[in-house]
Amino acid sequence: MQQVITIVKPFLAERVLEALAQAPIEALVVSEVKGYGRQKSYLDATTEQDRSLAFLPKVEIQCWVAEASLDQVVVQLTEIARTGRMGDGKIFILPTAVVSG
Repeated sequence: MQQVITIVKPFLAERVLEALAQAPIEALVVSEVKGYGRQKSYLDATTEQDRSLAFLPKVEIQCWVAEASLDQVVVQLTEIARTGRMGDGKIFILPTAVVSG
């Protein structure tokens, strides 16, 4: 089992979620988040008081995927969320231990 964390622009979140509804995933969590990445030079131009305003809104989608389906899910996410512009987002893949209780 792998945890896939996808961070995308808010206007792409609905399309990503629609694709994941058709994908073989075990569970899904969606959160609204804020952050910055390669647009750091934008942050350098701000003052300390403006710094909190420089974070951009994003949507974080976490899903848990079986090893056999991981490549398929990552390809789907990449095809849907990539616009080719700065700030498209990130995909993180983390190993997950399943503990039954």
